[in-house]
Amino acid sequence: MINRPQPDEYPPYAAGYVNLVGNDPIMDILEYQKDSTYNFLIRIGNAKGDFAYEQGKWTIKQVVGHMIDAERTFAYRALCFSREAIELPGFDQDLYMEKATFNARSLEDLANELKITRSSNLYLFRSFTEEQLLQKGIASKYPVSVRGLLYIAAGHEMHHVKILKERYL
Repeated sequence: MINRPQPDEYPPYAAGYVNLVGNDPIMDILEYQKDSTYNFLIRIGNAKGDFAYEQGKWTIKQVVGHMIDAERTFAYRALCFSREAIELPGFDQDLYMEKATFNARSLEDLANELKITRSSNLYLFRSFTEEQLLQKGIASKYPVSVRGLLYIAAGHEMHHVKILKERYL
């Protein structure tokens, strides 16, 4: 059982993500999201993938692409911090989006990639020992633990699914 992280295990800006995560075991939540988010995205359909609710906002495909980038980033940080206490650079989502080609792909393709990325990350997350889960490193100039990153990953996905439901659909 992985306990909830303490506030000193994640950056203040990530508290909103961590607070979105319920009290079920985090691995169960991450596993559940793999399929529930995939099914949600597939039901949206490819035809709506290029929709942005307002000029200058990301399209649905770009939101999903951002979720993929973030999922990979959180997992990489967790891997690094589980092995050594190091400092990693920040994640500039807007710069990443400028260089991305998500709108050239189908929403179905992106949904599949998100699901497969989470599936792969679950193998990594399940491999962590209790000691590794408590290991910390620095990301975006803030200390964060491996277990904090698992909660951030789950909460980040919840946040963006909620935005898709409320603003895009």
